Amino acid sequence: MTTRPEGLRSRSDLQTAVRTWCSALLPKFSPGSARVRLGHTGASFDDAAAELEGFARPLWALAPLAAGGGAFDGWDRYREGLVNGTNPTHPEYWGPVTGTDQRMVEMAAIGFGLTMVPHELWNPLSGAERDRVADWLLRINDHPVVHNNWQFFRVLVNLGLARVGARHDTAKMHEALDIIETFAVDAGWYHDGPSGHGDWYIPWAMHFYGLIYARIAGDDDPARAGRFRDRAVAFAADHAHWFAADGSALPYGRSLTYRFAQSGFWGALAFADVEALPWGVVKGLALRNVRWWMRRPIFAPDGTLTLGYGYPNLHMTERYNSPGSPYWALKAAIPLAAPAGHPFWAAEEQPLPELAEVHPLPPAGMVVYRSPDSSHVVALVNGQTTGSLKHAAEKYAKFAYSTRFGFSVPAANHELAATAADSMLAISDDGKHYRVREDVHDASVAGSVLRSRWTPYEDVEIETWLTAVPPWHLRVHHVRTGRRLSTAEGGFATSRPDGTPAELDDAGPRHAVVRGAAGPSGIVDLTGTRAGQVISAEPNTNLLLPRTAIPTLVADLDPGEHWLSCAVLADPLPDPFEIAWAAGPPELTMIPGLPDQSSPGHRATSKS
Repeated sequence: MTTRPEGLRSRSDLQTAVRTWCSALLPKFSPGSARVRLGHTGASFDDAAAELEGFARPLWALAPLAAGGGAFDGWDRYREGLVNGTNPTHPEYWGPVTGTDQRMVEMAAIGFGLTMVPHELWNPLSGAERDRVADWLLRINDHPVVHNNWQFFRVLVNLGLARVGARHDTAKMHEALDIIETFAVDAGWYHDGPSGHGDWYIPWAMHFYGLIYARIAGDDDPARAGRFRDRAVAFAADHAHWFAADGSALPYGRSLTYRFAQSGFWGALAFADVEALPWGVVKGLALRNVRWWMRRPIFAPDGTLTLGYGYPNLHMTERYNSPGSPYWALKAAIPLAAPAGHPFWAAEEQPLPELAEVHPLPPAGMVVYRSPDSSHVVALVNGQTTGSLKHAAEKYAKFAYSTRFGFSVPAANHELAATAADSMLAISDDGKHYRVREDVHDASVAGSVLRSRWTPYEDVEIETWLTAVPPWHLRVHHVRTGRRLSTAEGGFATSRPDGTPAELDDAGPRHAVVRGAAGPSGIVDLTGTRAGQVISAEPNTNLLLPRTAIPTLVADLDPGEHWLSCAVLADPLPDPFEIAWAAGPPELTMIPGLPDQSSPGHRATSKS
């Protein structure tokens, strides 16, 4: 930890934090200052682009810091690096953009820097140096850009070039903006391109950049800026449901190593002067999240951010994550561009607004529920298109995601300990290699009930219903199988300190419970005869907890039709859990519209 979390409550506190985070990078700069090498792990792009990433991403914080009057001693290194990185004759040249290129991503931070702090990044340069910087950035207009949030990178680069009076392409910028607007859906949501993903890229990319555009280009493009603002206001009411009272947020989807970029949307509202919720509430959502992250072991001993989520962990990262990737987290610093007298900074920090105990989010295929004190938030999920992402099924298609218990990714697809199938129904036709819900063929949200259909094998079809009955949630599966199957359905993973067995594990007929240090977690079979087991998962499979155990129900299924159903309960606090566990789970009648399970079909056979 490089910043005291209890101190992150004011504008000056956040300014100090930014200087701390970014000063730790200065010893990592190359001799010509164009490269920042933070480690030796590889990514799906070349080292030059990876080291550009380490150079550029801190600008998401440094530009607002300087725009708001904050000092930083390293600007000379950034000017030198910008000059050398865009000079084709220099040994540290970043290289040209060639097709769809990671350099496009990092150009956006530089474009933002030119927009916000030309006095640091542009005005001190010579005419020839400015020409080379502009020539390099302009290459983003010469190549196709991915049809998702990447379209905003072209927008931000051209905005920056226009801001400093350099050559730019307004037509290409507006073409990108028109594409972006096709991604807008209901209730202020976007999808991140044709994939249909409704994940963290909606707040920390689509809305974040849209609010920057609204602030910078609002006078020139007032109608579009107004739409960006209006969507942000509508989205904020939903997005607050992703946060718990302590500042933690739902881990869900890809790129989670960007960590406290989770607060970026709230800070961007202040940047764009959009009061989507009362300013004290917005301030609380933004700063509590950063404070929560400062309590996690996410920094290396030298003060640099590590790859991982709740702790350093390469296992859950994406193929496009280089050692510099985590510095997208510094988007959290964007409210520093707002002056000290802005109502965001002047307001007293307020707790979460009053939020419904159960809240459907149809644009994301989710139903979110929370504990009465908001200490625990869970998202039930229909499953989104997973594509070819690493651990895509685990990041998008589990049944539930938790602010307290996170979720797990597999160490391998054989044996339950390695599969780490928390919040999943794992299916195997050989008792060793398991498959889970991945691509969903059709899905619907009806009130607070989620329904999906998925086919783990060509002759196995499963229809799943999920609903929240706080503090529990219910799951029902209608399995049609042409082959004999072994099944294992997990509740939430909870912590096993030092890897030792939990003393209070309880597993038997139709139930399993683990009373772990992160909180107790249990699962109850409702209509079958499945056996309870506690699975000690492989270490480092869970995003928040390095060592975990998973309460699990197991059964074998013969060819034919079967109904499986269960109730799942977990809580950070032992007392509320024990009260609810003793009272027993809710009835399946709490799921409206559920088909008759009496015929045809069979119950599961307990796995011995």
